[in-house]
Amino acid sequence: MKLDVIKLDGGKAGSVDLDEALFGLEPRTDILHRVVRWQRNNAQQGTHKVKTRSETSYSTKKIYRQKGTGGARHGDRNAPIFRKGGIYKGPTPRSHGHDLTKKFRKLGLRHALSAKAKAGELVIIDAAAAEGKTSALAKQVKDLGWKRALIIDGTSVDEKFAQAARNIADLDILPSVGANVYDILKRDTLVITKAGIEALEARLK
Repeated sequence: MKLDVIKLDGGKAGSVDLDEALFGLEPRTDILHRVVRWQRNNAQQGTHKVKTRSETSYSTKKIYRQKGTGGARHGDRNAPIFRKGGIYKGPTPRSHGHDLTKKFRKLGLRHALSAKAKAGELVIIDAAAAEGKTSALAKQVKDLGWKRALIIDGTSVDEKFAQAARNIADLDILPSVGANVYDILKRDTLVITKAGIEALEARLK
């Protein structure tokens, strides 16, 4: 699979051969769904908490006499049926994460890259380098027509480029090791540098 390589100023920089095993698969939504669900569940804090009847702050004294009221025989104001009483089987702090094999996670990343390539939302650039000026980079991004873009670089990100991109809305940049299915799919344009292509191919083999 061959794709043109461009520069940030819009000029051409040759072409690159993309690995069919990474960019030429038929995307499967079931695989992408499983990996995204795994990512989002692992990111969930799980700090939700309610008070049980042993934790609410009412007296434990019997609220009225056992007989003669004509009502139910209650003994504790903390019971779940009373207002401000304890909650029965409410949420408690826990991890929402679940396991997913490394092999399947790699497969999901391949399908995410293939989905972007098939949709025509994949752009290859020569390098992600800038002089640290946000205004200059913002103009280049606007001229290229990138909206809600994710840029994936090689093993590391150029410090001045990251500084310039930091204040541009809807533009994210990640090193190849940080490339993940959720961030790829939620952006409209996926931009990968030539160094990023090499790093991804080495990571996903």
